[in-house]
Amino acid sequence: MKFKLTALEKKWVLYDIGNSAFTLLVSTLLPIFFNSLAMDAGLSQVSYLAYWGYATAASTILVAILGPLLGTLSDLRGARRKIFSVVLGIGAVSCALLGFIRHWLWFLIAFALAKAAYSLSLVVYDSMLCDVTVRERMDEVSSRGYAWGYIGSCLPFIVCIGVFLCYDTFGLLTEFPAIVLILLITAVWWGACSLPLLRSYRQTHCVEGSSHPVKTGLKNLGGVFQELKKNKKILFFLLAFFFFIDGVYTIIDMATAYGESLDLDRTGLLLALLVTQVVAFPSAILLGMLSRKVKPQNLIIVCIAAYFALTVYAIFLDKQYEFWILAVGVGMFQGTIQAM
Repeated sequence: MKFKLTALEKKWVLYDIGNSAFTLLVSTLLPIFFNSLAMDAGLSQVSYLAYWGYATAASTILVAILGPLLGTLSDLRGARRKIFSVVLGIGAVSCALLGFIRHWLWFLIAFALAKAAYSLSLVVYDSMLCDVTVRERMDEVSSRGYAWGYIGSCLPFIVCIGVFLCYDTFGLLTEFPAIVLILLITAVWWGACSLPLLRSYRQTHCVEGSSHPVKTGLKNLGGVFQELKKNKKILFFLLAFFFFIDGVYTIIDMATAYGESLDLDRTGLLLALLVTQVVAFPSAILLGMLSRKVKPQNLIIVCIAAYFALTVYAIFLDKQYEFWILAVGVGMFQGTIQAM
């Protein structure tokens, strides 16, 4: 039977197309921009790579602290769309402002804020799926979101690559306007793709609020932690998911920075990561279709094993074509490992 998305499901998927443009920017051009600022400040390649990793870790810690609270608050009646709008706005504005920052430390701080806001928007966005579709369709709708997110984000990225090549290869633009333009394109795309969902979304699964929403949210969050003490399976799932998804995003965030530290060709790196997006599109859809017949946990195990093998392979690569092989391999499993 052919799987067809409803109008609201399509709008939910469209936001993935928008935010994936930021993810692609983080894993490709932003490390290059930061490398340029770091070199101008006299930082070594080892320090540059380490500081980029520290900023990524800082954003993860911020999400770990704020995520549970925002997630609990978003369960209150009428709160989910408001919270989503705020964190989305902070992320998109921070992304746009990155282009105007010319000091490496302030750039890292703004990047950590933008990335944290992006991740927090996903905390709320993922919970919207309960209101957007029914339980039986969640696995495949989620897979379609990641699949279309990968291929749809290629559109602004191709434009951004063109702008970058005009600066880096052909010298038709200077560095500052090129970076500003690339980050503005990404921020506008991200924000624009969220508008249909914001207009149409209605929260149906919720708990009753009160005149003190933060107090109520904290009380509900405390109740969740009490339940975790009784239900060890959920506790272990959350701990496992923390390490699981942090590993996935580490590979995404560090890909170009790692290639830059190996002195691989910039244009080649960007094109290889574009290939990752293209390969991820049919792979996520195919494995999403398999979730009808194969248990999601079995698909996750296969994807983890493949991701582990690819990570070990990355340790030994030092040539451009080897990075291309890595890019194709990651593309085959990345979307599914996130969606499932």
